[in-house]
Amino acid sequence: MRIREQVQLNPVSDEVLALTAVVRPILTGTLYALKADIVAEAGGYDQIKLKMLPRLYKAGDGDCGICFEYAVHEAISRGDARVLERIEDAAKLCKLNGQAPPRSLLFGLEKTGTQQLIDTAGDILTDDSRLLYGTRGQPAKLKRHLNQIAGAFRNRKTRLALPYSIRGLWKADLFVGYTGLERWVATTVKINPSQLEGAAGLRIGIVPTKQGAKDIVRKDDGKNLIICPLHHDEDFMQTFYEGWRIVQAFIDADGQMPKEVSLPRPAHREVVRILVERREFPVVDVVEAIEAFGQPELLATDDKQVETTTLKGHSNTDLMIAPVSREPDLFGPR
Repeated sequence: MRIREQVQLNPVSDEVLALTAVVRPILTGTLYALKADIVAEAGGYDQIKLKMLPRLYKAGDGDCGICFEYAVHEAISRGDARVLERIEDAAKLCKLNGQAPPRSLLFGLEKTGTQQLIDTAGDILTDDSRLLYGTRGQPAKLKRHLNQIAGAFRNRKTRLALPYSIRGLWKADLFVGYTGLERWVATTVKINPSQLEGAAGLRIGIVPTKQGAKDIVRKDDGKNLIICPLHHDEDFMQTFYEGWRIVQAFIDADGQMPKEVSLPRPAHREVVRILVERREFPVVDVVEAIEAFGQPELLATDDKQVETTTLKGHSNTDLMIAPVSREPDLFGPR
């Protein structure tokens, strides 16, 4: 019998402190989502004041979904116990059971149209990395198919070049697996569970829990996917959505304090007040300054330079950040 105990860094001791810590990466992600030509006209990312963010940012239908993809990736990478527990259960149903915590490879589509694998080049994937796709046959070598996957996203005809068993890999958002085993599974991440679709080669579907639906990790025979719902109440999804709403309300109010009907909870309004007081300063300086106001070590931030492998197009994004939340410790210290 193998027992693994996973403990987050700290419980959430104060709601304002916790939300402030989560809002910082959302603000940074919003800044770097701006179109490159607009940023250049404004003098560069370092020169964009917080009050200008609402004027320059144009919301898109997929913004929350993209942020959710990065949040899930970061949660796995940083060892968020509430997410890892679900991912490990899903991996076991894919007959993938490693000794160490699973890793995540982010297959991201930037708004500029560039596809990249983040933090993987020569660091995680090897020539022996195999992709499990749930059917009979030798597992495919993942690294050799990356450029084909990227091409398949752009061109329907290119999809025919992929082996039939993995022809749907261009729909993957993450690859989840274990470096020690050199085994990975393609994963799709959807903020809207109704948009979850199966495809040849996809094995896991990560979605928020849906009211009235089962919240257990399970196999969906119709979609041929292992469904991995992430819990909401007092859990990962609740903090993610609250942080997202705070930033959106601040932007909708043109960088001023939103009306109380928009953010009725005092804790949420206090976080916005921190931003309003600093609207005349560059966003990058504000993000750095308010770090002291967030709960210490709630988010284990590891700022590092990583390699990126550009698969298609030209990369215009230097940084991709999304919020990573931590659930309160309901039972206190052990």
